[in-house]
Amino acid sequence: MKDNSFGDDREEIKELIKRFENLRTGRANAFIEEDAFEKIIDYFDEIEDLPQALDAVELGLEQYPYSSTLHIKKADLLIASRRYHEALETLDHARMLDSSDINFYILKTDVYLALDQQEKAVELLENALELFEGQDRIELLFELADVYDDYEEFDKIFDCLRLILDQDPNSEEALYKICFWTDFTGRNEESITLHRKIIDEYPYNELAWFNLGAAYQGLKLYEKAIDAYKYAVVIDEKFDYAYRNMGDAYIRLRRYKEAVEALEKTMELSRPEDIIYEAIGHCYDRLKNYAQARFYYRKASHLNPEDSKLYYKIACAYMNEGQWNTASKQLQTALQIRRLQPEYNMAMGECKMRLNEYKDAIHFFSVSVAQRPRNVSGWEALIRCLYAGEYYEEALEQTLVALKLMDNKPVFLFYLSAVYFALGRSKEALQQLENGMSASPKLLKKLLDVNPSLLQRQQVVDLVARYKKNKSI
Repeated sequence: MKDNSFGDDREEIKELIKRFENLRTGRANAFIEEDAFEKIIDYFDEIEDLPQALDAVELGLEQYPYSSTLHIKKADLLIASRRYHEALETLDHARMLDSSDINFYILKTDVYLALDQQEKAVELLENALELFEGQDRIELLFELADVYDDYEEFDKIFDCLRLILDQDPNSEEALYKICFWTDFTGRNEESITLHRKIIDEYPYNELAWFNLGAAYQGLKLYEKAIDAYKYAVVIDEKFDYAYRNMGDAYIRLRRYKEAVEALEKTMELSRPEDIIYEAIGHCYDRLKNYAQARFYYRKASHLNPEDSKLYYKIACAYMNEGQWNTASKQLQTALQIRRLQPEYNMAMGECKMRLNEYKDAIHFFSVSVAQRPRNVSGWEALIRCLYAGEYYEEALEQTLVALKLMDNKPVFLFYLSAVYFALGRSKEALQQLENGMSASPKLLKKLLDVNPSLLQRQQVVDLVARYKKNKSI
């Protein structure tokens, strides 16, 4: 309940403090008006001198014992001093003097919350709503929403904000808050109905258009969301959050060029953010413009150098162009931040394998597998690397482990067949190939990926031909 700064009334407050000191010490029979006491109390409250503020309010009540305003100020100071039960007594006295002062309900709510009595706070405010109207009722609804927030009754927060907007459709505070709580509670359909109603009455309310777009976006109706955001930015061409959300909606629709335009507009209107640079980089990545993707990922990493995934994304953009050595340097930075991240180790393993550095590649693939032992692609990468490096015995061992862990997934039967062929164990290789073909013939390509020359073996050709008659490969 602190008032504004006293910067414009320094001389007046100096004189009032002097009169207050004289009255308190008995040096002069000074008279101080009630509103002057209020200014003195507010001054001490503002400079956080609670003892002096309490002295002033007590002295004021000696002269004006029937002032509900001074009792309210005393209660506020007692709450700040954590003297909650005394504050309740003071508030009850204030109510007897003037039951129409909304501050009684607001401060009593604060006391109940401080005493962890949310139910009493809710009951008090709900009853008070019947006594007030207009701006006072709106203020009480905001208070009630805050209580529900503290009480984790999130749907009721939405209800309070909806009631506020029914009464004041242009309340910026309510419009900002209901956007968040719509997303949090998932009440998008109700939000759409509410904001359509507001827009019908106030078609130039850009926040209502924005909230309508956000609700559509929450329902994954991205085209409608974009239309709503476009109305918002026509009304307010500097509405950066509308461009931001529009960019996200375009990304969801895979309309990356339009997403870049919206996100770049966001950057023109607001301070640089790593998340926006990253999103623009993602768009260029999808457009296969890897140089531009790296450019924006780097801009993001300059703002957030501890975000390891940005270095990983830069590396992936290099990998897409076959620049394995340069990619590995970026991955090294990412791994310095998160050494055991499975995706980073997988990517580094791929780079090392492409550079024929098989021992290093095996190490990184092994780390990835250790972190995610139920991940099929990790095991596949490790086995392929061991095979390519001609570590056939180790490849056999790891393939058998993968088969056991993965409940005999057919893909590993084909890898097992390839390894057996490499080890010269043709009979076992053909048996595993037949098992694989019986289970999932389409996975034959996994075998041929590691060793295409196997199709030159007549026994393999005959076995595959048998399954081709009945199943497409």
